[in-house]
Amino acid sequence: MTLMTRRSVLIAGTATAGAVLLPAASATAGTKTSGKRISVGSGETYELSATTRVSELSIAEGGTIAAPDGYSLSLTVDGTETGQLLTETGGTATLIQAGTYRGDVVLTVAEATAVTYETLTFPFRQALYVDAAGVDRDKSVLTAVRGGKVTDAAARNVSITSTGECFDGVFVQDATYTLNGTAISLTGNGRCDFAGYGAAVVGDGAATKLVLDGARIGTKGVVRTAVIANDGANVVVKNSVLHTRNGVLPADYQATVETPYMQSVPWMLGLDGNVRATNLIGKSSKATYLNSTVFSETWGALSVEGGSGLKLTVVDSHVGNTGEYGYGTYAIGDAVVRVLGSRFDVGSYATIIAGPAAVVHYGASTRAAVAALNTELDLGLSAAELKAFPVRNTVVNSGHFGYMFFGAGTLTLDGGTVINSERATFLNKGQQTAISVDGAGGTRLNPGDGIILQMIELDDPGPVRVDGKMLNTGVYTEPTGDPAKDATFDVTAAHTADGAATFTSIKLKGDFYNGMRKGKNMVLTFEESTVEGVITASRTKHRVDTIDASTFYELGIVTNTAQAAVNNGVVVRLNSGSAWTVTGTSYLTSLALAADATVKAPRGKTVTLTVDGVQTALTPGTTYTGALTVTVA
Repeated sequence: MTLMTRRSVLIAGTATAGAVLLPAASATAGTKTSGKRISVGSGETYELSATTRVSELSIAEGGTIAAPDGYSLSLTVDGTETGQLLTETGGTATLIQAGTYRGDVVLTVAEATAVTYETLTFPFRQALYVDAAGVDRDKSVLTAVRGGKVTDAAARNVSITSTGECFDGVFVQDATYTLNGTAISLTGNGRCDFAGYGAAVVGDGAATKLVLDGARIGTKGVVRTAVIANDGANVVVKNSVLHTRNGVLPADYQATVETPYMQSVPWMLGLDGNVRATNLIGKSSKATYLNSTVFSETWGALSVEGGSGLKLTVVDSHVGNTGEYGYGTYAIGDAVVRVLGSRFDVGSYATIIAGPAAVVHYGASTRAAVAALNTELDLGLSAAELKAFPVRNTVVNSGHFGYMFFGAGTLTLDGGTVINSERATFLNKGQQTAISVDGAGGTRLNPGDGIILQMIELDDPGPVRVDGKMLNTGVYTEPTGDPAKDATFDVTAAHTADGAATFTSIKLKGDFYNGMRKGKNMVLTFEESTVEGVITASRTKHRVDTIDASTFYELGIVTNTAQAAVNNGVVVRLNSGSAWTVTGTSYLTSLALAADATVKAPRGKTVTLTVDGVQTALTPGTTYTGALTVTVA
């Protein structure tokens, strides 16, 4: 391997070396270089054809310093990238701003790194660019890589600092590379976290295996993401700390769901913020976080966004949000998200499940499970590393809900997972779900408001097309009047598209409400479990009648009035070894009792069942359908 330091880049020794003054017609007349200084006057353009070191760079308002076509220009002062800002909101180009820069001033002329995402091409600049041949000096700004050692296979104990906009720390394209003990600090806005423009670390391409070990990454800025895995890359982050903080959006930014221009979270998720800590995108990409700490201020910590065949894995890690709102993980498409032996301290949700076929699992970091992941995901963990992982359960602490479905998906909780949430454990916004909770290992659900499962209509108003742009200016309006009965929908049956949940070997205390207006049943199955609470169809109402971006936090928060089902059936199956202690009037549409299942009232009270208005005995081994009302007195 070839050993390099930041001095190995070709740097011109004088202010004028490599500098080209354009003809007067190009508005460069009067541009001056003096000794080891460059001065660019107002209305002038100064073009550099080679990397240049000076002691002072002065650019007047209206002056421009640039590189030739096909090249980028980056400014470092005393080893820190600085001075660069986007030229317009929603644009891609950056420009070194007017001002005077003194110290070890280096202007690096690098080969352009153009990355196209959908309709836009982003002119990337990065401290370290790595491809299959190793470190590409011609595309790297090596004066921004300080200390440590850099080879074609690894960078050890280096630091990268940026205070300009849209500067990446490390970009690895179709290569195997390791970052050991890397420290990256980025302050200032990025531009697109679907492309990685302005991220600390990007792993891109199906041939990429990128390992971060002992990294310390901190960013502050709009979409200034810490780590991105894209287009089939396998990114492994271990023993590391990642922390991102929000920046300040441009005054003329218009919030949108159009991903090439999206720089803030869609408020319709019940969130705010403008930077997420990580993003997993593309086709068949993998991102794994081991024994690491990953926090965003708001928005989200570990995001999965678009693509297919994506795998996000978290083991023995601490994940969350430092602000009031935010999620731990996001699962979209057919993504597989696994969280083992970790702690989540989140503002709003442990996971948002956006579907339509996402699979999410929270469980314990057993030795067998971690070893299987090591093989499946090609993590490269040694026997000693595998042995060092503690076997422990997962704990979630959420300031709002446990999990939110606004797309179809499968969610499994087992291995002693504990979910502590201020509001409902599961918030289902009208989606097909397959929730499975296994309490055999000590799994517990602790909703602060006493609601385990809340089903409501989707309260996302969606974007609005304004002058050809999809803007986040929609307004949710609470429906009025009673829902119209759909005579074609069977409220007594279980349908594939229903909201289903199965609870096995667990003791539950809490309520279940189906507040849907359109045809969707809540289907609950209990195996060797006990449940104490209300299970019912309901009429829901938000705390306010309209919700827009200024009141995003009201989304999902409703009150329930128990009432007979209209199009919102409640199908309950009490299988062998299960018992339901009814604590309040409950309206069902189907109740199936195993031969040893029981329905009872709290001590000192009596439970009564009516079927279509007729009082009926509760008999084990019987199935009841129709308009069922279960009361206690």
